[in-house]
Amino acid sequence: MSDNYPPYGGQPDPNVTPWSGPPAQQGGYPAYGQPGQPGQPGYQGAGYPGGPQQFGAPPPQKSNKGLFVGLGIGAAVLLILAVCGVGGALLLTGNDDDDPGPVATGPAEPGGDTSPGPDESPAPEPSPTQQGQEQPSDDAITARFSSDMSSVCDGSPILNAAAYSGASGAKAYTFSNAPDRPNNWSTRSVSSNKPYYARSTEFTQVSVVGCLKFTEGSQGEPRECEYKDSSDKQIKVKYISGKYTLTFYAAKTGEKIGDGGTVNAPANRCPSFISYNRQTMESYAAPDSGTIESALDKFLS
Repeated sequence: MSDNYPPYGGQPDPNVTPWSGPPAQQGGYPAYGQPGQPGQPGYQGAGYPGGPQQFGAPPPQKSNKGLFVGLGIGAAVLLILAVCGVGGALLLTGNDDDDPGPVATGPAEPGGDTSPGPDESPAPEPSPTQQGQEQPSDDAITARFSSDMSSVCDGSPILNAAAYSGASGAKAYTFSNAPDRPNNWSTRSVSSNKPYYARSTEFTQVSVVGCLKFTEGSQGEPRECEYKDSSDKQIKVKYISGKYTLTFYAAKTGEKIGDGGTVNAPANRCPSFISYNRQTMESYAAPDSGTIESALDKFLS
């Protein structure tokens, strides 16, 4: 009988190859003095106190540690979600109104000091008049050309004119109007050798403006002068004499500083060149330049 076959018709041990030695005990009783093998069904034996007993290692007990940890993590997650949900609800509620209402502040503690503190706003700066400086008129302008200086005759001071500090050494311009153009002022030139003469580019050095205003009702008998117009057509122009009143003003302030008297505008002969009104065919004689210079010599000497 071969050793490969287990006794009593048992099944061969798959872990034993032929000729590898005796197989492990199957069924029946364990060998004397040897306990049952762990992992195998318990064996019944006689002669042990307490009757039949089951041998082998007891099954491992299940631990509740993982369950407790899982429950703790789940509670923490629920708590975080609850807090975030409340915060999100507050945030959404706070954004319902894009136009915030008035904001009021009160004392940090009830019953605190609510009396206003000292006023720390800077004191207002004194006006130019309080500082001893002249305040410019609301009608004052800044001259860009020499012709702009005639605005003094209409009551507008010149901001960038020279300050008048006395007649001696002052530079002067003179302007005149006409009855048909009372607000249109023309430059009246003087000799360049006069100490008060100023070129057209030196208007910011001028401190005196003489205004020659036509005296109403001073028109003389018109003189008829013949000319040719721009189309070479023969025309006749009424040339009219008159009188002007000369007044001196400080260019920078517009203040009247002197009188120049009356200046004649003679029309005793027809000029070689004339400017006339096409509707009335009239032209007014210009103030006499010699008389103007005499008045300036007297005032600015």
